[in-house]
Amino acid sequence: MTQVLLKTTFGDVTIALNAEKAPKTVENFIKYVEDGYYNGLIFHRVIDGFMVQGGGMEEDMSERTSKHAAIENEADNGLSNKVGTLAMARTMDPHSASSQFFINVKDNNFLDHTGKNAEGWGYCVFAEVTDGMDVVNRIKGVKTGITRGHQDVPVEPVKIESAEVIK
Repeated sequence: MTQVLLKTTFGDVTIALNAEKAPKTVENFIKYVEDGYYNGLIFHRVIDGFMVQGGGMEEDMSERTSKHAAIENEADNGLSNKVGTLAMARTMDPHSASSQFFINVKDNNFLDHTGKNAEGWGYCVFAEVTDGMDVVNRIKGVKTGITRGHQDVPVEPVKIESAEVIK
């Protein structure tokens, strides 16, 4: 299983990608990693008891332009939004995921696929933390506030210093 190492200002997080269950999503994520896209971005939305989200915002909360087209939602792959899993963030359009992802910090099965309609598409799980969940748990506990109209933004930035494929 291919792994990615996220080096953050809080420590390292290793994730295992599930290309068998989410091939298009994993291919997309790897493209962003190999492009260096995630380097220097922040975890811009942190909600303890829910998830930590990153992969799209600069430290000043300006959005980094996505390099690739949005991908097809593969949330009907049988994987669940359990603690430690990574899923793609998206808009209300179920097929709008591009670069942003989140790490579930609790079981969020209400985000799972239930049907191919607007309410049921869910959020595609494509990876799982294999090392560094202690780092994720430290991130989920940071103080947050409102920055440039965005809620749940860490008061002190939590940066993704680099992301690299390691296997």
